[in-house]
Amino acid sequence: MCFCISSPIHAKEESIFKQRMALYKKTEALTSIPWYYIAAIDQYERNSQKEPLNEKVISVTIDDNLWYGLGNSAMIKDETVIEFFHGIGKDGNGDNKADPNNGEDTLFTIGNWILHYGPTKDDIKIALWNYYKRDLTVQSIMSTAKVFKKFQKLELKDREFPVSTKHNYSYNNTWGDRRGFGGLRIHEGTDIFASYGTPVKSTTYGVVEMKGWNLYGGWRLGIRDINNIYHYYGHLNGYEDDLKVGQVVKPGDILGSVGSSGYGPPGTSGKFPPHLHYGMYKDNGYSEWSFDPYPYLKRWERMTK
Repeated sequence: MCFCISSPIHAKEESIFKQRMALYKKTEALTSIPWYYIAAIDQYERNSQKEPLNEKVISVTIDDNLWYGLGNSAMIKDETVIEFFHGIGKDGNGDNKADPNNGEDTLFTIGNWILHYGPTKDDIKIALWNYYKRDLTVQSIMSTAKVFKKFQKLELKDREFPVSTKHNYSYNNTWGDRRGFGGLRIHEGTDIFASYGTPVKSTTYGVVEMKGWNLYGGWRLGIRDINNIYHYYGHLNGYEDDLKVGQVVKPGDILGSVGSSGYGPPGTSGKFPPHLHYGMYKDNGYSEWSFDPYPYLKRWERMTK
């Protein structure tokens, strides 16, 4: 007989996910905006901020001038005063204060901001663009909402190695190496060498954002995950049947197979040994940059095996 005791860390994580979901569902009930859009906004903001010492339940932050309104220099939290100064702050928990540091108030305020534009998917996209003024941010939030809607939960931590571990493969840390084709540049990923046709899998939960030919990457795929990270799969031999842009994927889903496509016009192949180029790019709400995927690949390899 096994007496299993949950670790304090796991119990804390499970608790915070439950608290978040309860607040998202409450906001949905009050505003009619589906919970997964509210959750996606909160998730985006959480992953756009520097790592906090103590993770908050809700991470949405709203600029003081927008919340209180220009002219409300005393930052009076009374909704009537805020409305007088054309602020957007709302009281979501019924304490008669519209407090930007209160999670319920911020979610209720965001929900009402969106509702001002309308409840449809297109209305929500317009609301998000007017709030963030950035196409990639809107795209990322909408993709995350799509994932949350499909799986109906927030805790999506499973990961998978991108190449089938049942096949022979090898890789080293090649991020940052120099490359010469198309001009001097650095290598923005890790090369995983394997035979033609070796299955390539999704490492994470996300949405297919890009599919098609690229001069450098050949037949390639791009997947945006719920952590504001773009996963790039290059030099594929081909794609899984029916895989399309906008499709939600999960760890382990087959995306295509290893090839040696690229370094030329569409169809060019065989200019280098078959391998998967796997890259990761982080978005912080202002810019997107490449970072070294090697440590993550080592961890995911252990998880997969």
